[in-house]
Amino acid sequence: MPSKNAKLDWIDGQPFSTQYGDIYFSRESGLDETRYVFLEKNRLRERWQSLTTDHFTIAETGFGTGLNFLCTWQLWNECAPANARLHFISTEKYPLSLADMRKALSLWHELSAQTAELLMQYQWITEGWHRVVFEHGRITLTLIIGDVAETLPQLRASVDAWFLDGFAPAKNSDMWQQRLFDEMARLSHKGTTFATFTSAGIVKRGLQAAGFSVKKSVGFGKKREMLIGEYGTTPNIVVTQTNKRAIVIGGGIAGASSSYALAKRGWQVTLIERHADIAQEASGNPVGIIYPRLAAKDCALNRLALFGYLHTLRLLKQIDLDVTDYSNCGVLQLGFNAKELTRCKAIAENELPSDLLRYVSKEEAGDLAGIPVAHEGLFFPSAGWVKPSALCNRLLDHRNITIATERNAIQLKKVGEHWQVWGGQHLLAEAPVLIIASANDTMHFSQANHIPLEPVRGQISLVAQTARTENLKTVVCTDGYINPAIDHTHCIGATFSPADASIDIRDEDHQANLSLLTTTFSSLTDTKQLYEIVGGRAALRAVTPDYMPAAGPLLNAGDLQAHIPRHNADPLDLPWLQGLYVNTGHGAKGLVNAPLCAEILASAICGEPSPVDASLMAALDPNRFLLRKMGLKRLALGLSAYPSLKPNN
Repeated sequence: MPSKNAKLDWIDGQPFSTQYGDIYFSRESGLDETRYVFLEKNRLRERWQSLTTDHFTIAETGFGTGLNFLCTWQLWNECAPANARLHFISTEKYPLSLADMRKALSLWHELSAQTAELLMQYQWITEGWHRVVFEHGRITLTLIIGDVAETLPQLRASVDAWFLDGFAPAKNSDMWQQRLFDEMARLSHKGTTFATFTSAGIVKRGLQAAGFSVKKSVGFGKKREMLIGEYGTTPNIVVTQTNKRAIVIGGGIAGASSSYALAKRGWQVTLIERHADIAQEASGNPVGIIYPRLAAKDCALNRLALFGYLHTLRLLKQIDLDVTDYSNCGVLQLGFNAKELTRCKAIAENELPSDLLRYVSKEEAGDLAGIPVAHEGLFFPSAGWVKPSALCNRLLDHRNITIATERNAIQLKKVGEHWQVWGGQHLLAEAPVLIIASANDTMHFSQANHIPLEPVRGQISLVAQTARTENLKTVVCTDGYINPAIDHTHCIGATFSPADASIDIRDEDHQANLSLLTTTFSSLTDTKQLYEIVGGRAALRAVTPDYMPAAGPLLNAGDLQAHIPRHNADPLDLPWLQGLYVNTGHGAKGLVNAPLCAEILASAICGEPSPVDASLMAALDPNRFLLRKMGLKRLALGLSAYPSLKPNN
């Protein structure tokens, strides 16, 4: 999913788009223009000084240099309540390269603090959705790379103010169409404002036709007029949570991520774990590898792999794990057979950014690894390894999270507006929101037993470092993975045994893992017997039939089957179990997928903009299997509007 960068000329040190033949901002003062057109004319200062909600959402057409975002961020910090959060959504068809972005923003020294943070996160920019968090969640940027005509219909949000930017209608006519204004109306509510630099008749008439009141105002600088207005029809129905308490069942990466995503939004979270400590199941492995298993063609699984990976990388930047617990040493994914080699080459042809991945020869791969390897393949320079238990502990080290270990959740009950978690005869916790993040144990609860999870056994082997392996510098993946030595020990794995629920350590699995050494590294082909197994571990992954996680709200399966809906029913009218969610079925990809799924859930629970497109939300919905089984495949494809956020039409 490559993106085409903006093509620029630089005139007097300012960027000029050669694709559109237009400027990015006023030559007089881009900073003053932004403050006047978008901040002042949307009345942001006065609205934020009297803000009564816990978040405010702005949507923008045309991210460009990021100047509007940075000015908005600066104003938010000046006048918004300390506990409120800003969501800034922006679309961009042709993103600036990092070098061009840095050069353009160097013009505004008073924004240097915000600029530095943005540039630090402005990498791996591919086509699709990127959620970037600043100031511990106080500022959230959702940057959507692609054609606004295609991306905006996929957005699920309730927008409070619009920045209608982008190039002039005469030079960017494809954007300024009625479909844009209609999508704006879908995402707006009563009182949503807009401001735009243009006063073109096509824009005025289009906004009026979509339900906006429109009036002319004095333009900036030499521009005589601009347009402002607001939306005045039926408001979005947004279910806001005033009782911000939640329960999360499961202390692995899915549970820890879900707890963290809510806690950073000010929720009080109780995490229930049946073991004596967290991260005792699959998340208890000593090492986990962070890299995306990409497909040659675009699909939901591929988008989840890529954007889940990027989300995890950005999360790791934010939480600052100790160097002994995390290393972005890079990951080599080798084309170890004909099928894998074809896949690797096809991915490389997608021309993704080189800071995300690049194709390397066998010789270059060996140089990167520090040991000669047997195959060519892909190199992910920002990928690496992490200790899952350390990551879970870091995510749960939050003042809003209470951990209750040795609590075996057996039954869930809905009493009034609260979910209760029972351990036999003992009430363990109750709250209005509950997230089940307990892998295969999810099916033990009657409310979630329609999710078809399969336990898949995986065993890793711990192998003593030798003189022939001590130079390994990167993680190397073939049919498994081998990581650089940690405390003089390599972790090799993992086996994949479906329909096998045993966690006993098996010698044959150790031997299978050792075979990875001899087939991966050309210099170790005859030395399998030289390696000492010093430990191992087996655990069970939870896998769904389509290999996509199950993340989202749950339907009442009994009510659904008793009153079968039409194929074209509104998903929001289905019998939802209000306040009950799952984050499970991640298989061997929990480190890459679970944090993004947690962010999706937290956004839905809080009525905030989704970090992913609607089609991906539908592909993750945990009710999809039940609906398909009932012959409601079309309805399953529409499960992208969670019951916490209802569009107004």
